[in-house]
Amino acid sequence: LLNLCSKNKINPLIGSAGVSAVPMAARVSNKVGLESDAQNFLLMHAMGPNVAGVIGSAIAAGVMLKYVLAM
Repeated sequence: LLNLCSKNKINPLIGSAGVSAVPMAARVSNKVGLESDAQNFLLMHAMGPNVAGVIGSAIAAGVMLKYVLAM
């Protein structure tokens, strides 16, 4: 959806790295990108969403613990 609305295209492999499986999800995205294009180095670009997934998981766990312990 974002690629339809913006001038600069975003590689969809970056979205697959947004899970909190550090660093394996970023490595898989990089490997798939390299299979498609040998000049496509995505590892450092994929680590950003990867770390964001970890932070999001930690925040979600904290919110869930707050409500569970309040019961």
